[in-house]
Amino acid sequence: MFDHISIGVADIGRARKFYDAALKPLGYTLLSNGESSLGYGVKAVGFWIGASKNPVKADLESGLHFCFVARDRAAVDAFHAAALKAGGKDNGKPGLRADYGANYYAAFVVDPDGYRIEAYCGK
Repeated sequence: MFDHISIGVADIGRARKFYDAALKPLGYTLLSNGESSLGYGVKAVGFWIGASKNPVKADLESGLHFCFVARDRAAVDAFHAAALKAGGKDNGKPGLRADYGANYYAAFVVDPDGYRIEAYCGK
């Protein structure tokens, strides 16, 4: 449905440190690295991060979050651990989410700018 998603951040260097670490276990790498933008994906950029003087204020109660596909449950676990080590805050430890489906295995983290992110595997 979407070609890509873009978010704005206050500190592009801090965002790179976080997302390089958090997305690596999921197989996503930095494909585009500019002074004011970062682009992550596998073969093409699907997640853009841009430096912004006035990023949208993240709101934990808004319902907004970004979910990244993981190849397996071990990758979800590794994402969660790497994200926390890189400065993220726990927003839901890795595990099955029966409310979402019998095989919905996910972990949730809040990034340094307050965005809620998730890694998910359906196996």
